[in-house]
Amino acid sequence: MKCHSVTALWSPSPPSHHITAVAATPAALFTGAADGTVLHWPLPPSPPFNPRPSSLLCAHAAAITALRPLPSPTSLLVSCAAGVLSLFSASAPLRCLRRRSLPPWAGSPSLVEPLPPSSASSHPRIAILCHAHDDSHGHRHVSAVVVVDARTLAVLHTVFHGALSVGSPRAITLTVCGDDNAVSVVLADTQGRAQMLPIEGAAIEGDSPRRLSASSLSSVASAEAPDGMVEAVALSDDGKVVALVLKTSCLLKCVAEGSVLGEVSLGNTSLCKEEEETGVKGCLAGGFFLHGGEWGARHLEDGNLVRSLVLWGSNGGAIVYRVAVGTPSFACEAVCEVPGIASDQGEMSSIQCCQMGNCLIRVESRPYKIGGSFLWKPFISIWSMDQLELSIAMNPESPPFGKVLGEGSLQGEKFRLEPSHSLPKLDNGVEMSSQMCSPDNGLGRYGRTVSSSMVLSEDSYAPYAIVYGFHNGDIEVIRFLNLMPAAKFGGGGVYPHISERFFVGHKGAILCLAAHHMHAHSNSRSFQRALISGSLDCTIRVWDLDAGTLLSVMHHHIASVKQIILPPASSHHPWDDCFVSVGDDSLVALVSLQTMRVERMFPGHSFYPSMVAWDGVKGYIACFCRSLHSTNDVGSILYIWDMKSGARDRIIRGTTSQSVFEHFCRGISKNAVTGGILGGTTSASSLLVPVLKDTALLQSRANRNGLNVSPVSKNHHTAADSLALGALTAHDMKGKTPAPDDRHNSAYSSGKVGSAKIINKRRKYPIKCSCPYPGIASLRFDLTEIMSTQGSFSDRQFRDHLYGDDTKETIQPGVLENTSGIQEMDSPSRESLEGQLLRFSLCFLHLWGVDCELDKLLVDEMQVCKPEDCHIATGVVGDRGSITLMFPGKEATLELWKSSAEFCAMRSLSIVSLAQRMIKLSRSCTHASSALAAFYTRHFAEKVPDIKPPSLQLLVSFWQHPSEHVRMAARSLFHCSAPRSVPQPLRIERNKIPDAHLSSSDLVDKLIPAMQNASVSCHGQLKTDGEIVDRDDDDTSQISSWLESLENQEWLSWIGGTSQDAVASNIIVAAAFVVWYPSIVKVKLAKLVVNQLIKLVMSMNDRYSSTAAELLAEGMESTWKACLGTDIAHFLSDVLFQIECLSSAPSSNAIYKTAVAVTMREALVGTLLPSLAMADIMGFFGVIESQIWATSSDSQVHVVSLKTLIRVVRGSPKALAPYLDKAISYILHTMDPSNLIMRKACIISSMMALREIARVFPMVALNESMTRLAVGDAIGEIHSATIRVYDIESVTKIRILDACGPPGLPSFLEGPSDTTTSILITALSFSPDGEGLVAFSENGLMIRWWSLGSAWWERLSRSLTPIQCTKLIYVPPWEGFSPNSARLSIISNILGHDKHVNPETKTRELDDADNLKLLLHNLDLSYRLHWVGGKTIKLTRHGQELGTFQL
Repeated sequence: MKCHSVTALWSPSPPSHHITAVAATPAALFTGAADGTVLHWPLPPSPPFNPRPSSLLCAHAAAITALRPLPSPTSLLVSCAAGVLSLFSASAPLRCLRRRSLPPWAGSPSLVEPLPPSSASSHPRIAILCHAHDDSHGHRHVSAVVVVDARTLAVLHTVFHGALSVGSPRAITLTVCGDDNAVSVVLADTQGRAQMLPIEGAAIEGDSPRRLSASSLSSVASAEAPDGMVEAVALSDDGKVVALVLKTSCLLKCVAEGSVLGEVSLGNTSLCKEEEETGVKGCLAGGFFLHGGEWGARHLEDGNLVRSLVLWGSNGGAIVYRVAVGTPSFACEAVCEVPGIASDQGEMSSIQCCQMGNCLIRVESRPYKIGGSFLWKPFISIWSMDQLELSIAMNPESPPFGKVLGEGSLQGEKFRLEPSHSLPKLDNGVEMSSQMCSPDNGLGRYGRTVSSSMVLSEDSYAPYAIVYGFHNGDIEVIRFLNLMPAAKFGGGGVYPHISERFFVGHKGAILCLAAHHMHAHSNSRSFQRALISGSLDCTIRVWDLDAGTLLSVMHHHIASVKQIILPPASSHHPWDDCFVSVGDDSLVALVSLQTMRVERMFPGHSFYPSMVAWDGVKGYIACFCRSLHSTNDVGSILYIWDMKSGARDRIIRGTTSQSVFEHFCRGISKNAVTGGILGGTTSASSLLVPVLKDTALLQSRANRNGLNVSPVSKNHHTAADSLALGALTAHDMKGKTPAPDDRHNSAYSSGKVGSAKIINKRRKYPIKCSCPYPGIASLRFDLTEIMSTQGSFSDRQFRDHLYGDDTKETIQPGVLENTSGIQEMDSPSRESLEGQLLRFSLCFLHLWGVDCELDKLLVDEMQVCKPEDCHIATGVVGDRGSITLMFPGKEATLELWKSSAEFCAMRSLSIVSLAQRMIKLSRSCTHASSALAAFYTRHFAEKVPDIKPPSLQLLVSFWQHPSEHVRMAARSLFHCSAPRSVPQPLRIERNKIPDAHLSSSDLVDKLIPAMQNASVSCHGQLKTDGEIVDRDDDDTSQISSWLESLENQEWLSWIGGTSQDAVASNIIVAAAFVVWYPSIVKVKLAKLVVNQLIKLVMSMNDRYSSTAAELLAEGMESTWKACLGTDIAHFLSDVLFQIECLSSAPSSNAIYKTAVAVTMREALVGTLLPSLAMADIMGFFGVIESQIWATSSDSQVHVVSLKTLIRVVRGSPKALAPYLDKAISYILHTMDPSNLIMRKACIISSMMALREIARVFPMVALNESMTRLAVGDAIGEIHSATIRVYDIESVTKIRILDACGPPGLPSFLEGPSDTTTSILITALSFSPDGEGLVAFSENGLMIRWWSLGSAWWERLSRSLTPIQCTKLIYVPPWEGFSPNSARLSIISNILGHDKHVNPETKTRELDDADNLKLLLHNLDLSYRLHWVGGKTIKLTRHGQELGTFQL
């Protein structure tokens, strides 16, 4: 199971957001931008509105083309120009549920429309139009309409693929026509022409790109072209009317006939008036038809149809019209108006509008030019269309203004812009000259806006610094962590924002960054780590990252430099010290850092290569050039270059190019250490990696061949990880990370590099980093990998492989000297690498500011630094590299805790696991770690009562986690949150208890009787029998439906689970409530879940079967035994069969290759089998006796049965007492000399079982030489009590000793009852010299002795005739002894205490079962016989001497 936690470091300035798409729901506004970002603006249920963004949805790296809220399930569909679709949950935390790419032949999606429900498909569907604009020659390109599953984003079928009969569509809607209610897609172009494509009729199943004939599938309404340029196109909901928005008017045309229905002129309105200050005349910018409620289409009494239309202008103003369309007439009326934006604020702004109920939302993007680049800031205003401002004086001819309900923007209290950085103080250990500080450049408040960023990692385990490139050309390195205490770059320990370093020289915005560690050693080169920057000024600068000096300036590009690609980890010398630069001039160049020269140039690309991949093993570079504005055959071109010769190997055009590029990337992923395809540590967005198809098959084949494959498309190896390199530096991959200022002491040989490569291939990375967008660095903490670092790689080994031999001189003594696998730290200065990793994780994962006392404990005692100078936000991991990041601030994080049970479970589990690990790792941190664990299990809910309880299903999925700390944390969180998180179908109705004022203990006492004895209605009245049956059936149906529910299990995507995991977790949760919290769930739940629990055990599920076995074992005696009854024996037989399968599984089955089989077997053998055996001992013996003949002689089942018998002896000895004969008989059977195979397999376990029985049961004795075994009847008939003597070597019964009673006085042992069943033999002991056997019987207080000389056993013939005892001794009652119905003495019988008792005063006679229970209850196993001399025996009870007797 995956357990990922995400935090993000934001730059001080808000990101740019040029809005290209907008959508609104009753609860939120969503805006998509040109850089692929999507902002979530939550809105309250009622005014006033104060829109502020709360989260950033990161799943796209290209312009957002469509945002579409989907009703069922409630979600948000996002599409971008790169052909990537993403599906986000509509509820917090807006996690990305699916991220998929459309087929290459489909093109770029532009218009999206949900389809109505269909009887043919149970899942919701979406129609997506992928089209391209006409080129300058008027040639129409290929367009496609595909239907996509709204849950999986898989292409269900293709509606159309080919050249449309109309121009490039600008609007899409659905229409239902015909008697069969056929659904068709209506597409409209800028000429007002429409094409209708039936959805169901001529669809092609699957995602085949075969073209369809337009004539057979479409009906085109031709019409004359409108006068003037069309700014926008809108279609009505029914697809019958199309609105063409021109500069100053709007034409309404009939879709079916193509005729003009009417025109709305806006030439004299405020939308098209000339601005007095600028002299620029306004024009219309867009429009759409309103829908829903009073704004939807409705019929008038005269038969005309009235529609509501919104038109807005470039100045931000908007007018709402009601348009009446009839056959002979056309009328329009302005309802309300939204005022425009002031000219000084709205110049060059881009305006969009959308509807939210009775409100109109205006979204404005204002540009700001910084350093030659445009930055865009969004501004939101919400206006009411039904609440008018009648008090404002206005032109009588103009409609009234709508009332403004709220305004907001991205700027505000979220971030405070930082002032210009001053010179650092001299005492921070970093020397900087005045030339390194950037001047203000007169850029004002936006001069420090980040244009590019990347994360640096010191040792591949955790990041330690962020590099920011700004629009003014400055570069800043901010170090927020010093993970290695030996590093001199700032202080030691986990301290954010230690120091800063500036690099100044570029004249334009920094567009790309890269950091590279030099591999080849050179005496002439003084630097070890290089910082490479590409800028808008067309130059590339190489800096010494450690010294802060400029090394080289390169001018081989004539346009801005947009990408820098570093060599993959598998590259060979000399290519491993090179980099590739990609410019906007479509030139790709290979530059050597050793010579500081351009070694290869790859020109001739048709347009800018948007993606470049470097295969270091084969020596090829693939340049993928994709035009986002074309889907014709020349729209995508792939160039493959030979890196060594510089020659172009081949060119692949069309849709095949993308498939080949993805295949090329898979090859790189297969050969790279971490699965990266874009090179080392660069500023390239982690979302640029292609969304490849599932490579599980590739992974399994590679595993069989011994390869280490890291699939890019897996959630745990997503695009964010595949830029491992973006997160983990190139020198990290090579295994060389010296301390920043110790570079002169670091010498590396090829041998060290090779050994480090091997280690890095096997090492996994607990913290992965990426920069999805400039200025935002995401840190993803993998709990499984963090916890697995314990003992897997010692600090000395890590240091030797990472630093080489010379580092021993630079590392301080005592820092990393502990080489033990599990390290204990006495002080932070001597802490291990794992301890630093845990502290770093807690620094970013803990929610600071909620409990000040806890914060102080973490800082003072645990030495975890509070990140006060960083803008830290939390987030969640989505599908295939996508993430959702909250904006910085405690309030935004608390909202996530209050709205998502899955987030609460994942984050609490991570922190509590880390805290428990710290307790074991460091004794000095015990108090703080315990307080931290207690806070997230209990105290957090007390301080913030409205936080969501953790998801129980998610927690139980970690009960079988490999790490002990994670398992314990998951169970602790479950128990703390279970009482307030009972699922509704399982929860008992509290009003069924009549006395609501009782205390909690009284409620528990009265709950079960109330449920069992009466069915009380919600009003406290008894129901009739029929009503009770109906209610019981309804409860049973609800519980069964909940147990088997597969749908809407969002928590599954958090851990990478399947629908089977959903059912299994529901069963585990229900069973846990039955076992641990039976008073708060329905009584019938136990009977409904027990069979499901058994099936889960037998399914051998690697995630849940062991847990199910533990729950069955724990609740067997109290709960499950009554539900199973006689089926326990059948279940026992099935469990033994499963154990047989696990013990002798074929090697071809993958499940048995791992430790999963061992875990399951331990759970079955060590936990479940003993509980089943103790629940039905008779059935257990029947099953194991049958297994002797049903399985092979060397089967592990026999050994398991013996071990189970030992556990039964230890766990339930009194219940086993009546079946001692069966136990001894089975053990001796496994030792039978005639079956040498079974004897060899079981002899050790059999002897262990005999010794354990003799230790626990005093009525079983072994002689000192372990050759004789005596077994006395513990409970039985008084007149047939015997002692059997066995020879262990031959496994035969050699003698039966009579223990019925003293000779001549048999009636003394008869009790007052008619029954003669009683406790017989209490203790046995062989004489030390082997002369005889002594037995003590509590019932009668007698000691018997059998002895016939030293050779008595040998002289006797093996006759089974009972032998009377040689001597009988009566034991006087000791102090505290009192005879009763089950423990009688001869004295009480002789005195006749019971002879004259009135029969009417006697207790009622007990039946056999009750009498046996009473005897077992009174059975005392503490008696022992000890030899203290040659003929003297000592009787003890509970270790206290009762008497000494001479034989």
